[in-house]
Amino acid sequence: MRLIDRYLLRQLLGPTLLATAALTGVALLSQSLSALDLMVNQRQSALVFLEVTLLAMPQLINMVLPIAIFVAALVALNRLQTEQEIVVCFAGGMSRWRVISPAIRLASTIAFIVLVSNLWLQPAASRAMREELFKVRTDLASTLVREGEFTEPAPGLTVYAQSVDSHGEFRNLFIHQTKSDGSSTTYMADRGHIAKRLGRPVLILRAGSTQEFSSKGVLNYLTFDEYAFDLMPLSRSDELVHYKPSDRYPHELFFPDLKQAWEQRNRLSLLAEGHSRIATPLYNIAFMAMALSAIIGGGFSRLGYGRRIAVMAGLAALTRILGFVVQAACEDNAWLNVMQYGVPLIATAFALRSIFRQRAGRFISQRRRSVRTVAAGA
Repeated sequence: MRLIDRYLLRQLLGPTLLATAALTGVALLSQSLSALDLMVNQRQSALVFLEVTLLAMPQLINMVLPIAIFVAALVALNRLQTEQEIVVCFAGGMSRWRVISPAIRLASTIAFIVLVSNLWLQPAASRAMREELFKVRTDLASTLVREGEFTEPAPGLTVYAQSVDSHGEFRNLFIHQTKSDGSSTTYMADRGHIAKRLGRPVLILRAGSTQEFSSKGVLNYLTFDEYAFDLMPLSRSDELVHYKPSDRYPHELFFPDLKQAWEQRNRLSLLAEGHSRIATPLYNIAFMAMALSAIIGGGFSRLGYGRRIAVMAGLAALTRILGFVVQAACEDNAWLNVMQYGVPLIATAFALRSIFRQRAGRFISQRRRSVRTVAAGA
């Protein structure tokens, strides 16, 4: 790569990294706000909150990268054009392809990285996040007891705890259980915690008492130092993690197990997600080409390029929205999957055509001026 190519690449790479970091930070902020429910309502630790937030990063980065490339390219190219550095490149004999090739190579490299992420990194991270959220949702400690509240985790069962510390230790526990035969039992304990005994989840009650009313109205009162309250009826041992299309690997999307009822019903959705994973990286190239078209696609202007940038930004937004619409439509019609590739490729072709058409128009104008000069001399 020549010196001028490396210079143009550096001018584009820096703003691209900064824009990606800034947009990813904004996306992570919105993701973290929704994940705060894990800490507030589910009483999970900050480590779980951080893990869920970080596992969402691959998908967030893949979503913001085309926008980051578009914004960074506009900033860098607008500065280069305003300071007439691109004009100097043209004056030095560089073709338009030579001038835009560092930007296209950068976008192509990013597209390849996004493709690898879409095919392997994103589903791996999404699966890990789904499994972590499943553990949180089925966590007995968070579903059974809420600090300072009477909860009913199961029919006929009422649980109350005055406080819950950071180690999951319950203080001043109250449990009232009503059975189908009409009898009821009340448990009171100074403290307790959830543990496992012989592979079964139990609530260990310490320093407490039980009051049992039989169906005949007989009261049995008992004090204890330790009592294990069986939680097995409350555990969802038969519930399994369900992976959404965004959590699945390419072979699971393109070759689903049609013996499974869910996969058979959602075969078109899985196929649309698979083609989207491959087609989405093309938007990085398309948005870079559209940014190049906004700056280089027209002649040099000392008044700036605000109007062209606004028009191209609107077209870029329309292109991405159209891509989402096409992906949704593919869930009903498999043949529309070809348009998932067609939308970014058509946008790229349109942008590159406007860049090289400007060159052809300028060449024709120069030829016409030369012909008029020769005719006037004759």
